[in-house]
Amino acid sequence: MVDKKDIKSVNKSDEIRKLAAAMKERGEKPRPVVIVATLKKQGVVVSSPQVSMVLKGMGFRPRKRRKSGEVAAARGTKPRAAARSAQLSIDDLLAAKKIVEQFGSADRAIAAIAALKRFEG
Repeated sequence: MVDKKDIKSVNKSDEIRKLAAAMKERGEKPRPVVIVATLKKQGVVVSSPQVSMVLKGMGFRPRKRRKSGEVAAARGTKPRAAARSAQLSIDDLLAAKKIVEQFGSADRAIAAIAALKRFEG
């Protein structure tokens, strides 16, 4: 435990780095809440934003938070058509052109793909 006299001489960032490195060696993910609580037990008072900034400087990235609309996407729903169309390559478009030629029109090809999609579930 750190004495009250030594608190001024303690480099809080170094303490955060040491604790985060030790947690990583044990296979744990260093989280600000855990680090703040652990350092508080040692007598070093740090804030959660301070810990977050030091961890970010060390290369630890915070967990991505989902927005309310993304919860459904995380549960397994399909991405929007606009997002999928942005991922199409030239090869995909050439393959689609061949399929349309085989069906005779784009409408028939789309109808066949929609029917196939209903069977996939």
